Amino acid sequence: MSSTELSPSSLREAFGHFPTGVIAIAAEVDGVRVGLAASTFVPVSLDPPLVSFCVQNTSTTWPKLVDLPSLGISVLGEAHDAAARTLAAKTGDRFAGLETVSRDSGAVFIEGTSVWLESAIEQQILAGDHTIVVLRVSDITVHDDVAPIVFHRSTFRRLGQ
Repeated sequence: MSSTELSPSSLREAFGHFPTGVIAIAAEVDGVRVGLAASTFVPVSLDPPLVSFCVQNTSTTWPKLVDLPSLGISVLGEAHDAAARTLAAKTGDRFAGLETVSRDSGAVFIEGTSVWLESAIEQQILAGDHTIVVLRVSDITVHDDVAPIVFHRSTFRRLGQ
């Protein structure tokens, strides 16, 4: 065991040792799908039904989503390793090669994912270089046959059988 100087890069590496699921947050804005990927998803409360994720304060996508009445959260599955990188890209079509479902509310979901949560922003908490976004869940769809993908040490991994 060795001690490492505390820096953003050493923190990123250390935090990367904690495996996380990956979600897409998406909605339609004036008929155009807008979304981003996050590996900071956390169930918060059963009553009321709340979940959260963190978004970088420098995100240029989050300002397009923040004022919308409904957001779709899709828990990405094993087949979505490339999609996770595409959704996290700074430029280009983040939905290239993905089939999506749009609801009348404006929430967008990705086909082939394990869980869909339709939600609305409940609260935002500034936390350093990120914002913690707490969302209230209004509808849930579970696809039991889809195994999740896990982000660990900067690599997308599948759970063992």
